[in-house]
This record gives sequence, C-alpha cells and structure tokens, in this order.
Amino acid sequence: MAKPISRTSLRNYVRFIPRKNPRFTSRKSPRFTSRKSSLRISKGVINIQASFNNTIVTVTDTQGQVVSWSSAGTCGFRGPRRGTPFAAQTATANAISIVIDQGMQEADVRIKGPGLGRDSALRAIRRSGIRLNCVMDVTPLPHNGCRPPKKRRV
Repeated sequence: MAKPISRTSLRNYVRFIPRKNPRFTSRKSPRFTSRKSSLRISKGVINIQASFNNTIVTVTDTQGQVVSWSSAGTCGFRGPRRGTPFAAQTATANAISIVIDQGMQEADVRIKGPGLGRDSALRAIRRSGIRLNCVMDVTPLPHNGCRPPKKRRV
C-alpha cells in the first residue's frame, strides 16, 4: 500500500507552485496559439461523409489526428440546402484550404454514405490541386443484417 503524504511535505510542495495574481497580470501576455498553424503535413486522409441531409468533410494526417473539418451546416447552409451538391463543394473547399496552407500535397480519399454531395466533394478536391493516391468507398453495407419492418397493410 502507498505511504500517505504528510502535511509538512504537502505544504513544501504547495509553496513552490508559481501563482499569478489576476490583478497584476497584463492583457498583453501571450494568449493560447493554435497548434494547427505550426504543423507541416505533406500527406493526409480526407474523409467525406455524405448523407441525404448534410455532408461532413474531415481531413486527418496519416496517424488519424484531425487537422481540419467542415460541414455544409458550418458553412452557413440550413435546412434542405445542406444536402445539395453545392453545399458539399463549399464544405470541401473550406476544409481543404486550411490544409493546403499547411503544405499538404497528396491525400487518400474515403467516401462514405449515399448523399448527393459525393461527386461534387470529390470534384472540389481534384480542383484544389492535391494529388490523390486512392479513392475508396467505405459505405457500410449490411450482409443481410437487420430484419426489415413488416409489410404495410392499407
């Protein structure tokens, strides 16, 4: 079993923790800066999830860490316009513009879902100048999974 910490050793530990008085800190102290701007990424993975109601584009590095993301909803489209091909194109261009500034040159694309934004999102990636290594369709397909609902009687 671990030995309990005595009060005197705890007091000594607390004494050396630097404390800042909020009255005397200046507003010009360095704020938190974005880590994303300092990263240099040459290769990544672009995940496109295209449903009938929305299109979500996520750009990750090769380890799977999210670098940038965008969706038709965050680009300002509301209601039924979120599922349109133009909304998917706008969301893709928005997500990719961030990673192009960080130096991404080639990517793998994984498309998931049956939505209308599949093709237009892929066109937006091609137009951006990123070289595509492979385009995969990772839409989940049931192998005769769930039982369908019973037939409707009218």
